[in-house]
Amino acid sequence: MRTVLVTGARGMLGTEVVEALTGTAEVVAADLKEFDVTDRDAVDYAVRRIAPDVIVNCAAYTDVDGAEAERELAFSVNADAAGNLARAALAAEALLVHVSTDYVFDGSKDGAYLEDDEPCPANVYGESKLAGERFIRSAGGRHLIVRTAWLYGHAGRNFVETILSLAEKEQRLRIVDDQIGAPTNARDLAVMLKELVPTGATGILNATNSGSCSWYEFGREILRAAGLESVAAEPVGTDTFPRPARRPTNSVLSLERLCSLLGWVPRHWTDAVSEYIGER
Repeated sequence: MRTVLVTGARGMLGTEVVEALTGTAEVVAADLKEFDVTDRDAVDYAVRRIAPDVIVNCAAYTDVDGAEAERELAFSVNADAAGNLARAALAAEALLVHVSTDYVFDGSKDGAYLEDDEPCPANVYGESKLAGERFIRSAGGRHLIVRTAWLYGHAGRNFVETILSLAEKEQRLRIVDDQIGAPTNARDLAVMLKELVPTGATGILNATNSGSCSWYEFGREILRAAGLESVAAEPVGTDTFPRPARRPTNSVLSLERLCSLLGWVPRHWTDAVSEYIGER
């Protein structure tokens, strides 16, 4: 890698990707102030000018419930923008690394999702991300679509911060226990993306921290790591907290291909969340 363009560079994942790549390549960090990824002409101009070897697309509309009411905006950012970047990457002969989501699945599978399992989104957010994947694939350029799950990081709102904030005000938290997934530290994912590019991997790939848990188990581990075990946690069903968007029951993604490519296993989610809390 000589030049890498990172879009969504001031977001939760983008900030970590920029930091991970700095020193290994010339990193061009872009967000809305630099150019709007939903503007095809702006994307074409920027990519021609920068002439990157790799584009890492971290720009996304991530408000899962908001997408139900803002379908057009969600598709503009998650689908149309992905297509814009894919076409520009093809013209520049660049590799496009695009971050997608476990929400392209409805969560009904018994067991971890493989890369070639048939997607079936359960909400508008998932539909928009799947449309982005398809636009990228149809563009015909080199691409690596990386599906991740339950992401948290220092540069954005996330479940860890929500739990810690609630724990400051309440002595008993109710946390959903019938959805499972793999909590993923944004810094760990950024390192995975950096290490994947030199492998020449293309197509679709799952990438999360290892292990899995329910949101309830995730919440209890957050409280433990933060020394807040005096705050009680109660497991409840999804129907306790009605939301506009349906969530997958099972968001666990198989890491077999990832581990084969990297030659190592991502650290367990409990280790990653403990480090995160220690850095706050």
